[in-house]
Amino acid sequence: MTEVTAPKASLSGSEFAGEIRSKLKYQLGVDESSAKASDVYVAVASAVRDHLSDSWMRTRAEMVQGNTKAVGYLSAEFLIGRQLSNALLNVGLDEQFALAMKELGFDQDEVIAAEAEPGLGNGGLGRLAACYVDSLASLGVPAFGYGIRYRYGIFRQEFDKAGRQVEKPDYWLTQEEPWGHVDYHRSQRVGFGGTVQEHDGAKVWEPAWSVRAVPVDYPVPGYESGRVNTLRLWESRSYDEFDLSAFNDSDYMGAVVPQVEAENITKILYPEDSTPQGKRLRLEQQYFFVAASIHDAIATFYPGQEHPDLRTFPEKICFQLNDTHPVIGIPELMRVLLDEYGYDWDTAWDITTRTFNYTCHTLLPEALEVWSAQLIGELLPRHLQIIDRIDAQFVEGLENKGLDGERIDRMRILTRDGNPQVRMAFLATVGGLHVNGVAELHSQLLRDVTLKDFSDVFPERFTNVTNGVTPRRFVRLANPRLSALISEGLGTDRWMSDLERLQGLAPLADDASFVERFAEVKRANKRDFSVFAQQRYGFEVDPGTMFDSMVKRLHEYKRQSLKILAVIAQYAAIKDGTAGDMLPRTVFFGAKAAPGYAMAKLTIRLINNVARVIDADPDVAGRLQVRFPENYNIELAEHLIPATELDEQISQAGKEASGTGNMKFALNGALTVGTLDGANVEIRERVGAENFFLFGLEVEDVDRLYAEGYDPLSYVQADPRLRKAVDMVAGGVFSEGDRDVYASLVSDWLTKDYFMTMADFTAYMDIQQEVEDAYRDQARWNRSAILNVANSGYFSSDRSIKDYLERIWHTSPSPSSI
Repeated sequence: MTEVTAPKASLSGSEFAGEIRSKLKYQLGVDESSAKASDVYVAVASAVRDHLSDSWMRTRAEMVQGNTKAVGYLSAEFLIGRQLSNALLNVGLDEQFALAMKELGFDQDEVIAAEAEPGLGNGGLGRLAACYVDSLASLGVPAFGYGIRYRYGIFRQEFDKAGRQVEKPDYWLTQEEPWGHVDYHRSQRVGFGGTVQEHDGAKVWEPAWSVRAVPVDYPVPGYESGRVNTLRLWESRSYDEFDLSAFNDSDYMGAVVPQVEAENITKILYPEDSTPQGKRLRLEQQYFFVAASIHDAIATFYPGQEHPDLRTFPEKICFQLNDTHPVIGIPELMRVLLDEYGYDWDTAWDITTRTFNYTCHTLLPEALEVWSAQLIGELLPRHLQIIDRIDAQFVEGLENKGLDGERIDRMRILTRDGNPQVRMAFLATVGGLHVNGVAELHSQLLRDVTLKDFSDVFPERFTNVTNGVTPRRFVRLANPRLSALISEGLGTDRWMSDLERLQGLAPLADDASFVERFAEVKRANKRDFSVFAQQRYGFEVDPGTMFDSMVKRLHEYKRQSLKILAVIAQYAAIKDGTAGDMLPRTVFFGAKAAPGYAMAKLTIRLINNVARVIDADPDVAGRLQVRFPENYNIELAEHLIPATELDEQISQAGKEASGTGNMKFALNGALTVGTLDGANVEIRERVGAENFFLFGLEVEDVDRLYAEGYDPLSYVQADPRLRKAVDMVAGGVFSEGDRDVYASLVSDWLTKDYFMTMADFTAYMDIQQEVEDAYRDQARWNRSAILNVANSGYFSSDRSIKDYLERIWHTSPSPSSI
């Protein structure tokens, strides 16, 4: 067994400065006197990579040569954030970096900020994947992260003068990118379209066109583990990038058509799919990266073997399907085993079903991907044949169990109606060993509602792994003041790799001196954020107000509409003199809406215009602010979360799978106002009900109201505050008198309101009064905040990965990493 040793970081700050000077001179061709912060960033990153290289190479060699089953984490998103600060911490060079920057005369924050944030994800799904690959490396587990290297991210969000979201390309790759290593020797051919022929009794897929999948490898250094795992992201290239004949005939656009078509596959994350072309591109993306990854895994674990014994494949690697995006990998592995390696159906099915596991991240039926069988047949004709046979075999098994026809039809992978559809969540459930939810409540609802038929028939397949976040990035790096105070309070910094140690802070919640120092950390973070907001976004923030944050993907079930209606009601109370001694607060929103999601984009426009009206009204000065910084990303999260005092987790009960923002806020000393939804339930249980502001309908109440016939208008009429807020929106107060701008939004509130914003409004306003009362007693508030930190150790991604190892993957850290 090759020993994986920790990267050497015993050099001094001056020695590290010398390495940076060398990179500036010999790699970039500049000296320190003429170098810009961006040059220094590239030089530092390159020097750090040098320190990682030996361990990276040893890790990869040990993975192939060792006897420990590896994990392949298949995800459409990896929202990794800037990598330099994380790599410096994990390689043990953060102190030397600070000293080197001082010696070279550069501001270390400017150098860190010179790195473009990678456009590789959008929200919680991608950030979770990034936390998990970090924890896999930190725990010493052999693993690959497999995904796509998007050239333009999802989009860069801007707001126009009317407050509308405008999507712009995210040009994150327009400057030198020192982390990704392109490995052309490991490229894979991925085919599409064509026909399936039969030769000598065997099926042969003959694709109509193919693209080249080129891997770009990113190092994932573990914290104190000595492992450097690999995040392997695929770029799509054309095999025939340039038609010289067309170019010479002056058909300059036609000369690059193959290149453009191939590269479109990896241009952006989640292309708009409201058109047939968009749907086709999304399916191309999904198949592209899983096909390349499966072939890569075979090549990795059976190097140079023309006829490997793939019956051992499930002992080499297990694939975790992060949501339904990679599920097409199940028929792809079957195709590879059947058509390329000649295994019989039963053997191929046994190998496949022991290789895959599926994480479901939703309870919303519309979020469980369904693909038209016609589209799959056009793009992946052999895969449709395999899916059809999987479905037929599955149905036969259900019939043998004595299930009735109606129930079997509900469970079919491939529907048999006039427009056949492939239900990807069902395929994932049938084609793998385990299905897990991502919070206790979510997993229970998966079993009881979303996948009930499957849970009833195959209860042993279902389990739970509650999400977690990495404390290295979201406490140690994002909140250095709090990190230092925690380490001092505990007498150790070992909490960064054992977050349950935070429980040692609980007694300090009653230590007046510690509580005051904790409070000063929060005040300093608020002052810092105010400076950051002015410099980055150009708006003023009063650090003397309570910081109240709602930052997450914009979706109706997350109920940003509830928060903005409450803000409008507070504004109305100030205007009519009924607000009383209202607590001064600044409300922060951060969210992107999918380009084709009209209602979400209209909500963004409303929030921006409410902010504009309030900001321009002198009657409100010093009492209420609304701030909506554009393009919410990891950088903004790392600044805002440590400064936040009240975290809004107000989704309709039974709709949020888990959430990870709620965990980050609690770990950074914010109190939560929330419903009993997702991981809120477990957070409240752990931090204490008295340290969590609970409101709203519960799952049973929601189900009852749906069954009885929900009437949102009755709730609007019953609460004068809500009626006033809705009337202000409808009356054009926030649209310069134009009553049509928000007409569709108001109509939905009054007639549909599927996620019951109106029903929860009164309870939400009442709990906000409790929030204000608690905040006025700062000793009580800070005690609760400390107890949130102390009791949130469970929500470490390290713990989540340990649960996956025990409950699903049945593997362990490499012996050389223990």
